[in-house]
Amino acid sequence: MKITALLVLKCNPDGSSDPVILANASDVSHFGYFQRSSVREFIVFVGRTVGKRTPPNQRQSVQHEEYKVHSYNRNGLCAVGFMDDHYPVRSSFSLLNQVLDEYQKNFGDSWRAVKVDNTQPWPYLNEALTKFQDPAEADKLLKIQRELDETKIILHKTIDSVLARGERLDSLVDKSSDLSAASQVISIALHILRAFVHYLIIASVFTRIFNLKLCVELICSTNRRRKPINVVQYCEHPKHEENQSMLYDIVSIRSVGAILWWRLLVM
Repeated sequence: MKITALLVLKCNPDGSSDPVILANASDVSHFGYFQRSSVREFIVFVGRTVGKRTPPNQRQSVQHEEYKVHSYNRNGLCAVGFMDDHYPVRSSFSLLNQVLDEYQKNFGDSWRAVKVDNTQPWPYLNEALTKFQDPAEADKLLKIQRELDETKIILHKTIDSVLARGERLDSLVDKSSDLSAASQVISIALHILRAFVHYLIIASVFTRIFNLKLCVELICSTNRRRKPINVVQYCEHPKHEENQSMLYDIVSIRSVGAILWWRLLVM
């Protein structure tokens, strides 16, 4: 279980402009040295994107690649957390609630007048990032924050589901000032790579299906009785050992086909 980043943002109620970063703490030590700069930029970009699309007084969770991005907008003051899939959702929102409480206790309503991103560290946020790596610490807060039981958490399958109609993450990447040219190139390259891998999977499956179809037609043409046959039983028959490989094709196509449909559903 890991928390990678915590952010506090000022969000406009109407979503007319991008949120302002009030505080930001991240731990990217588990990434390669040359990746860390781009990872920090993507954290800010995704955090700003999700925060902007979280309605006032609502909580939502968004799956983005291997991360769960949790967001809580409290009347324009918004906390966003990047956790892995194993970090409990309710513990995540308990932590975000505590972060907002601490921010208002320390800064009051001064955040409402902030116009530009704050680059100065907020010590509490860095401490929370370390302390609450253990969900048990957040669970202690959960016992106090009973209002979470009465608040609906909106769960989204992917980050695309929180975007407005007609919006695409790729176009937001191109327009974002949070990402350097290098990070934008990396993002585009990753999307192209994923599309290419999906294409290879589809091409491989349909090629094997086509080959199997030819094998079945050959068996049917040599079936003198011209009666319907069970292809699996036919291949298992001792007289047709040469067709054993086709049986393996049938099994593999069923397996690969199931994987393919699952991938198409989550793309």
